[in-house]
Amino acid sequence: MDSKLDIPLHGPSVNIVRRCGSALSDVLQSKFGCGATIDGVDFERGLSTLQQRGPPVVPERRFAVKLHGDVQVSVWKADLTNFQVDAVVNAANEQLQHYGGLALALSIAGGPQIQRDSDDYISKYGGLKTGDAVVCNAWSLPCKKIIHAVGPYLSKYPSTSDVSAAKQLLERAIVSILDKVKENRLQSVAIPAISSGLFNYPLPDCANVIVTTVKRYYESSRRSFSSEHLPNNIFLVNNDEPTVKEMNRACLQILTNSRTRGDAKTSTPTVQLGNVHLTLKRGKIEEQHTDVIVNTASPQRDLNIGEISKALLQRAGPGMQQEIYNVLQTGRVIITKPYKLQCKQVYHTFCTEKWKNPAQQRVAQQILFESVSECLWLAATKHKSIAFPAIGTGALGFDKKEVAQIMSDAVADIAQKIPKKLEVHFVIFPSDNNTFKAFEEQFRYLQQKASDPNFTHVDVMMSSQPAFEHRDDFHGDRALTPQISLIGPSDETTREAERWLNGLLFKSLGNVVIRNNFIQHFGEKEHLQLSRLIKGGVSIEESFENGRAGITVKGDSTEDVVVAGLQVEAMLCYIQKEFVKEEEHAMLCALFSKDLSFERKTVDRSSPEFSEKLSAFKKHGLLRILKLDKVENPTLEMLFDLKKNQLRCSTPRTMFQRIPAQFCEMVSHVGFHAEYAPPDEPKYGEGIYFAGTVEKAMEVWKVQKEEYLYFVEAKVLTGNSTPGTPGLIMPPAAGTDPLILYDSVSGGRDISVIFSGYQALPTYIITCKIV
Repeated sequence: MDSKLDIPLHGPSVNIVRRCGSALSDVLQSKFGCGATIDGVDFERGLSTLQQRGPPVVPERRFAVKLHGDVQVSVWKADLTNFQVDAVVNAANEQLQHYGGLALALSIAGGPQIQRDSDDYISKYGGLKTGDAVVCNAWSLPCKKIIHAVGPYLSKYPSTSDVSAAKQLLERAIVSILDKVKENRLQSVAIPAISSGLFNYPLPDCANVIVTTVKRYYESSRRSFSSEHLPNNIFLVNNDEPTVKEMNRACLQILTNSRTRGDAKTSTPTVQLGNVHLTLKRGKIEEQHTDVIVNTASPQRDLNIGEISKALLQRAGPGMQQEIYNVLQTGRVIITKPYKLQCKQVYHTFCTEKWKNPAQQRVAQQILFESVSECLWLAATKHKSIAFPAIGTGALGFDKKEVAQIMSDAVADIAQKIPKKLEVHFVIFPSDNNTFKAFEEQFRYLQQKASDPNFTHVDVMMSSQPAFEHRDDFHGDRALTPQISLIGPSDETTREAERWLNGLLFKSLGNVVIRNNFIQHFGEKEHLQLSRLIKGGVSIEESFENGRAGITVKGDSTEDVVVAGLQVEAMLCYIQKEFVKEEEHAMLCALFSKDLSFERKTVDRSSPEFSEKLSAFKKHGLLRILKLDKVENPTLEMLFDLKKNQLRCSTPRTMFQRIPAQFCEMVSHVGFHAEYAPPDEPKYGEGIYFAGTVEKAMEVWKVQKEEYLYFVEAKVLTGNSTPGTPGLIMPPAAGTDPLILYDSVSGGRDISVIFSGYQALPTYIITCKIV
């Protein structure tokens, strides 16, 4: 059951979030599984306009087509300095001096470190050659990397032979960019019209060369390098109309003429509203491949009522009907599995009929708006795309124009609140021309508004279209107060995230302490990043004491200290993600397998299984079980069985480990590791500790003012054991042969320490509260 929680921002916290909102959202998702939307904070203009934010230049897609290998090439009119993508390309010179044009704009937006990194590169490796490209960190730009590419420079009035000679160099520059995308396994890249501006390459020729080179590169990949990395998106991005038109023309001529008629994509109306890319299309809702498909269901939850429900039920199968009958409804949406549908989840909405009574009409309109809004909110926190039918145009009795406007209002309302991109599709049944026309008319209005540089989402909502005249009454006052809105899978996760945020944003007082043993995984790159955070009175100290690694950030300015602390947390989240990838790869290699899946299933409180686990915690009178999750991970089970045979240990012990909230998902995914839960006193070695009882676990891992405690119940192969001693990094020799070791060490009857994570299998995660 999803849980929502709002945290008001005030004082220095507003500026902290403004400076590192994107990193903060990523950390909240990684540590707690919580999505975060940030309202009332102007990330572009600073504090003076916090509550008057209009979006930046609205990106506008002009063209899109898929090449072989599902690489999509699209043309955009947008500002590269705030374009959301994995990497942006800078049109650089050979010495990486960013003194004009796009290079200067990106350098200013990315901060002084962009030029410093470039200077460092030149001092180490010398100047680049025309056609070369180099990858650097993007710093304050809203992307992961910046690719500096050197295109050919021509005289102001180049001859035909000059342009012909420069063509190979421009081709080489584009190939270098695409090579860097492949080498760094980037999913998307934004490429401007390199060499066409200050470098004087004729614009039509430049567009032709770029598009042709991209096309050839991925056709070549299909023939020769099918196993290598292919990105999802190549964005051809420029902010001036003449260049955008030339890129569009080149794509139409080069990328569509060579395609068969059956491959050609039908043009569909689209509009960009903040982080939402909204598309109108004809199609059947049950055939959509978005992450989420929305259904409009009857109050009785009978999926045989209503054309949309029937179509979805017929495609999904009877399991969806059975599930929707049994799910507890919270809010206006019920979420079910997709069954045989080509999506990840189905959101079932329950709107009401529109009656003739004006008061009842207003209620029905509001329910429709809130239902669409809740679907968008839920999708924005967990998914990348969602498809809606035209809700209410059938048996509910809404006017088609009215539905188009209410649904568009809901999209416009949430578009400025979500921190990440969301693809939203309005899917109209192929033969329903009148509904499509109503939505098409609304899209033209949205496109007109979005093209206005002073556009905000409020402009859309407050306009007085004939079919829905009283929008201002309907939506009320939408002034944005600075706040962070959290949505998580449970009350416990959102409360944990709130507690962490409050401590960081409001109680740091010039000092942030981070305890996390993944700090030990920091290498040269991470320590270089730490050194760059030491500025303006900020100091960073690393420590390792009693088996626990820590970083302390101090300084005169609380704001600077918290911003630096957040960047350290973001580094740790990245390290942990990479660690999981490496462990997953090792697990699959060990079993010669290609797939690793795991699941945490919440156990019903009324089940015998729950009652059985409850008994272990009743002895500790101060703990109350809130939730019991069963861990199912077939890969870990196979590795555990292999270890059982290797150790000839047929009877594992049931034991407990208490871990921080942020590692619950990781232990379910890749099993136990010493980094998760170092004991307060590592008396018996530096391995993975387990306690035989809940009481003993509370002694090994003492409570530090936490509201919730997380215990992992596990099967542990202790095998041939011996008493442990401080400092052991592996079990001691079992006899005179130094190659024959004990299987584990102990700290008395109720403490065991293992040194291989495969000797323990997580079976349950128990969430408790101290009473």
